[in-house]
Amino acid sequence: MKQIDDWHLTDRVRHERGRGDPFAAAIRGTRMPMVITDPRQDDNPIVFANEAFQKLSGYGVDEILGRNCRFLQGPDSNREAVAKIAAALKAQEAISIDLLNYRKDGSKFWNALYISPVRNDDGELQFFFASQLDVTDRVDAQRQIAEQKMEVERQVRARTADLQAALEEKTLLLHEVDHRVKNNLTMIGALLRLQSRSLGDPQLQRALENMLERIDALAIVHRRLYQSEDITRFDIGSFSANLASDVLASTGRLDINLIADTDPVMIPASKASATGLILNELITNAVKHAFAEGRSGNLALTVKEKDGQVIINLQDDGAGFDQSVSPPASIGQSLVMRLSRQIKATTQWHSDANGTRASVTFPADPAKT
Repeated sequence: MKQIDDWHLTDRVRHERGRGDPFAAAIRGTRMPMVITDPRQDDNPIVFANEAFQKLSGYGVDEILGRNCRFLQGPDSNREAVAKIAAALKAQEAISIDLLNYRKDGSKFWNALYISPVRNDDGELQFFFASQLDVTDRVDAQRQIAEQKMEVERQVRARTADLQAALEEKTLLLHEVDHRVKNNLTMIGALLRLQSRSLGDPQLQRALENMLERIDALAIVHRRLYQSEDITRFDIGSFSANLASDVLASTGRLDINLIADTDPVMIPASKASATGLILNELITNAVKHAFAEGRSGNLALTVKEKDGQVIINLQDDGAGFDQSVSPPASIGQSLVMRLSRQIKATTQWHSDANGTRASVTFPADPAKT
């Protein structure tokens, strides 16, 4: 079914022509400013303007009739919008657009303009019908909102820049602190090594060497913190592999094969020192006990993150121990348990004929979630 032109729907209403035409009376009496132009005449002049349009523009009917609607335009009327109107008229198409217009007294107003072509029964263009609406308040409100938004964005950018500068300053300071701590730990280690050479008691010398290993582990933690761009998080995965390699290299045990399978796993920097010390104790314990008396073998290290938990496993294929017999607690084991509680970790050992596995599990970095 062919759609009926809205303009011709009025033909269904029986009415008198001329002054008795109710539609003409409605256009004359409505508070909506309206004009009709005749494109069949040169320059498409206005041939009708209702009283509401006269009040809106400030012009009398004699000043309006015979003129093109562009007389309402002025210096600040948007040229792009004007070009769109001209293109719609040329294509004999309807258009709805906001345009800045000028009244007779020179005051500006935003005009919500709607233009529609009017055709006869044969489809020939007869007139253009145009309605106007003063939407200055709406446009002004939109402009104020846009200006307020821009101001808020400017303040956010300025605040972000201030925070970024503060963060960079804090990062620089913390890097300097980590650098100095690392240097101090290195110096302490050098002094203790120098002192250990003068000790005649092998037991004291071994105790001092154990302490030096822990100092070295802390120094490595602070070195990596100093080198990291992110001062809030620490990659325990790459650190674990490097620490295990360093510990094995320091012992000279080339007969122990390190198999490292570590993912980049970020933990809060506040947990770095404690986790580093736990790893150091587990690795040195495996070297000293699982591969005692020159026994060779494999040491497998895995660091993974699963379901919000960091899982560190250290598996050796050395001499296991009888779990039914509780050995006397060593300083290293006590240290591991204390540090595990500090980072809310669960540390467990399992040993059988195939070797010993130490497993450490604790919550991952909450900043990632």
